[in-house]
Amino acid sequence: MPDLLIDDTENVRTLTLNRPDSLNSLTSALKEELRDALRAAATDDSVRAVVLTGSGKAFCAGQDLKEHVELLGSGDEAPFRTVEEHYNPIVTAITTMPKPVIAAVNGTAAGAGASLAYASDLRIAAASAKFVLSFGNIGLSADSGASFTLPRLIGYGRAMEMMLLGKPVDAARALEIGMVTEVVADDSLARTATGLAARLAAGPTTGYGRIKESMRTAAGADLQASLEVEHQIQNELGETSDHREAVEAFVTKRNPKFTGH
Repeated sequence: MPDLLIDDTENVRTLTLNRPDSLNSLTSALKEELRDALRAAATDDSVRAVVLTGSGKAFCAGQDLKEHVELLGSGDEAPFRTVEEHYNPIVTAITTMPKPVIAAVNGTAAGAGASLAYASDLRIAAASAKFVLSFGNIGLSADSGASFTLPRLIGYGRAMEMMLLGKPVDAARALEIGMVTEVVADDSLARTATGLAARLAAGPTTGYGRIKESMRTAAGADLQASLEVEHQIQNELGETSDHREAVEAFVTKRNPKFTGH
């Protein structure tokens, strides 16, 4: 079986990490596949929403440490290039994707695996899901964008606690502190996540992408810069067919039919 499963259904592309015997830990090969698949989804007009999930009992356990140790022992330079070549491009592909990305967290999300969920736009968690950042326990710092994304979800203090102590956060606590969007029964996760993705895929895709752009800009800009970006984006979206369709549908009291343009 391939390490990454790709399924297209009604404008929703589902990417499933598929190394269940290794808790979907990330080898160099899987990281490259995921990076390339995310980039392909971003440029495919038939894809209007993306779901990222894992097979088996885990979402993603992060870096495959067996491969990591073997590479370090052999003197291979690959472990020192993986952040630049794999993790940073993966997170960039998720956050700059001009369409919504939903993480369906079906079990443990650890290290870089948790970071993938944090980088996503929405996170639906199974009741059995848990999040843990163990970078500090192995003498490393955060990667895959966690130092940026996690504090913006749950606040600086809680993020620092997770980073330093490596204490797992279960699904109920994750919902309470705003780490996830929704918690559902394990057997409802796939249905809930794909249903939400289908709803977004039927919406004004271009507008969703520009919302992501404005939010991403505002996260690192002052008010004036944020206002300027909002102004530019609103003017451009005002010319889209989806905006015109939405306004006409509102006036004529019918449901809009969006094309994503």
